[in-house]
Amino acid sequence: MTVAMLSEIHGGSELTAAQFTRITAWLHAHAGIHMHAGKEGLVRSRLTRRLRALELTDFSEYLAFIERETDGREFAAMIDVLTTNKTSFLREAAHFDFVRDVVFPSCTAPVRLWSAGCSTGEEAYTLAMLAHESLSATAAGQVRILATDISRRVLSAAKAGAYSAAVMNDVPVSWRSRYWTASGNGASDGFVATPTLRRVIHFAQLNLMDPWKMQGPFDAIFCRNVMIYFDKATQQQLVERFHSLLAPGGHLFVGHSESLTGITHRFRYVQPAVYQK
Repeated sequence: MTVAMLSEIHGGSELTAAQFTRITAWLHAHAGIHMHAGKEGLVRSRLTRRLRALELTDFSEYLAFIERETDGREFAAMIDVLTTNKTSFLREAAHFDFVRDVVFPSCTAPVRLWSAGCSTGEEAYTLAMLAHESLSATAAGQVRILATDISRRVLSAAKAGAYSAAVMNDVPVSWRSRYWTASGNGASDGFVATPTLRRVIHFAQLNLMDPWKMQGPFDAIFCRNVMIYFDKATQQQLVERFHSLLAPGGHLFVGHSESLTGITHRFRYVQPAVYQK
């Protein structure tokens, strides 16, 4: 049985070694993402969806399409399908306990937080709810949360601030009643964020490898489960940039599957996945 026949059986076009190398080189150069050898099957299967959506017949046409585009939308779509935008409200809850117990008490208004790689927004909305639960009404109103992601698709969902009832199960009932409005025919259809949360969050598209226009200092930066896609050199550059934007004593939060071990940095280890400038 030929490679072409196998390709048809599995429902997609063949991805050659040269094409895989080209795609991974683009990902690394433009987004810092390190897609190592052994991921060929994943890349092929996930990008086959994009070929079908664009009605293209093979990967040669797909790569040519990306090279011709001027707005970068398909490149962003490619990153979307090759990375995992998994998140949830109150994910890795110990981090939010730390913000409540250590970060907020040590800050003076206005408190500035950055959710870097915010995905569909649950992390940013969690921080906003936590601020209103932990601070005075005046101080909570002065909290400013920047939430960025490379993906326009997930940012659109984050800005909409609408979540299914299943997703909202992670949010305490009392928080839901205070900060969310039932959508559709009631709570079973989902919830929408109230202006109380929306007014303290600014969502923006940002490729972490590009120049950053925002000014520091931030009191805390959340970059959780993002650096797993980067090689050590890229991680080190990114961590140094985070350090420069944090206020003295500010904190960097990374995912529990990540650490700063193996890279040179100027942070002080505080507890698992938490570092201080």
